[in-house]
Amino acid sequence: MLKALATTTIALALVAGTAIAAEPASPAPTAKNGMFVTAKGLTLYTFDKDSAGKSVCNGPCAANWPPALAVDGAKPMGAWTIVTRDDGLKQWAYNGKPVYAFAKDKKPGDTTGDGFLNGAWHVAKP
Repeated sequence: MLKALATTTIALALVAGTAIAAEPASPAPTAKNGMFVTAKGLTLYTFDKDSAGKSVCNGPCAANWPPALAVDGAKPMGAWTIVTRDDGLKQWAYNGKPVYAFAKDKKPGDTTGDGFLNGAWHVAKP
């Protein structure tokens, strides 16, 4: 009984951790102070290893770089498009490049992810 309870608790923690990792779904990101931001005002980034219309940041990568998810029924507009991730979720993309927040950015205006991974991550700018 105790072993089953522990296994269930661990499984729920893993599911909860996965759900928290993604940026909440939102309408298209907005520009503020020369960069794109989430609905919470956190900086958005692009990843050089993504190809147009395809996110390669999955699993542990997506835990550190939560994808900017699109709400159900969101419509592409202008340079903003929506890509389907490997997990089936819909993610915003600017000029075809998927956008992400960075887990280490704690408040609006933080840009600690810019240049991360030998320069592969960049602040998404209009």
